Amino acid sequence: MTAPPVQHITSRDNAFLKDLRRLAQDNTAYRKQGRFWAEGDHLCRAALVRGVQPAIGVYSESFWPLAPVQYAQAAIKNIVISDTMFHDISGLESPASMGFVFDLPTADVLQTQMASVILDRVQDAGNVGSILRSASAFGFKQIIALKGTAALWSPKVLRSGMGAHWGLHLVEGLDLADVAQLEVPILVTSSHRGSFLHQALQNKELPSPCAWALGHEGQGVSAELEALAHLHVRIAQPGGEESLNVAAAAAICLHASASASLLA
Repeated sequence: MTAPPVQHITSRDNAFLKDLRRLAQDNTAYRKQGRFWAEGDHLCRAALVRGVQPAIGVYSESFWPLAPVQYAQAAIKNIVISDTMFHDISGLESPASMGFVFDLPTADVLQTQMASVILDRVQDAGNVGSILRSASAFGFKQIIALKGTAALWSPKVLRSGMGAHWGLHLVEGLDLADVAQLEVPILVTSSHRGSFLHQALQNKELPSPCAWALGHEGQGVSAELEALAHLHVRIAQPGGEESLNVAAAAAICLHASASASLLA
């Protein structure tokens, strides 16, 4: 196999590096550039395992001689920069010394019959990434991000997703009119309304496939989205807490749904 070309960049004012800095540090820059940045071994390796090819590999000078062959040959082009410049670009406290630039997938079309997770203005990037991980683990392959939700391909969501992005069908910037097109039942979590999740599981009330709706960290699911729900569900909390973190609630609900499918 012919090795991809390697370019050494030494100027901080290089146009590519300026764009890369924006991708690494600006949560929505990927929308303007049509590309996104994934930094570090775990994310990059997860992409390659899924057969996702990067457009450009970027390496620090100290790491480049040590780069595994599968990394060096993965991208169409490789760029090497000084360690100082890589640290300046990186959005991490401890920069990983390598990363890939990927072309942003073309806008996915909403799949109306796919098991899904609806994110209604979930704003914390860590929560969104964690929910994506749970969705991938429990077989919910479509993520529907309504307007106001954290940018799905932002660096922080990518890092907290830990590679889950590569196996999911991601659709963002949608509204309630789009959600209304779903042909699977919508389930809404609530702290005070509806059946308890464990009882719904025991009584075989959890439909499959379905779409779980998860709401804003403080305000929850909007009343308009609740109106579209087939079922409202509460999570029993015998310890007495008022509510659960949305990512924790998502993991519990999605696991229950997966269990219902396995037991059917």
